[in-house]
Amino acid sequence: MAGLRHPFTGATYAKQDDGTILVTDSNGATGRFQRNGKWISGAVRECDAQLCGWVGGPRVGNHRLSASVPANA
Repeated sequence: MAGLRHPFTGATYAKQDDGTILVTDSNGATGRFQRNGKWISGAVRECDAQLCGWVGGPRVGNHRLSASVPANA
């Protein structure tokens, strides 16, 4: 599963197609949360709201990685 691993708990935070965040703890239990960290469903009822915001937020292009070619190249 793609996502971010929490540095302290080891739980994985992954954005789902519907925009919710699926949190899977180290024992395999899961919980679904809103982007602000509010619990929706599942056995896992607590999460790191900050990490939910990072995972669930918009993807912004990095100006250092975008290709730009001068007009007279």
